[in-house]
Amino acid sequence: MNKTDLISHLATKHEVSKAEAGRIVETLLDAIVTTVKKGGTVSIPGFGSFKQHARAARTGVNPSTGDKIKIAAAKLPKFSPGAGFKAAVDPKAAARKAAAKPAAKAAKPAAKAKGKK
Repeated sequence: MNKTDLISHLATKHEVSKAEAGRIVETLLDAIVTTVKKGGTVSIPGFGSFKQHARAARTGVNPSTGDKIKIAAAKLPKFSPGAGFKAAVDPKAAARKAAAKPAAKAAKPAAKAKGKK
């Protein structure tokens, strides 16, 4: 699905014109980009989070010559999917994680009791 398909889907689903749906999508994307650019985080519960990630400067190697080169530091956007999004994409993994969670919680109180003696 591309941006045009998304606009068409939004227009059909909510009975608005494609022009109005396009303006809504543009406003949403602009708000996300502006907030992340300023260093803020955009969290959409169940979907995920957009935030800025700083990558440190590092030394790399030119593969054709083997020379070492300096790679400058960079600020990059980062998306972390939420639990609901992950579960929708891979329900089996979500079920495995949910099944493992109670076992992990049961093991923690026993570990704490040992440490207090």
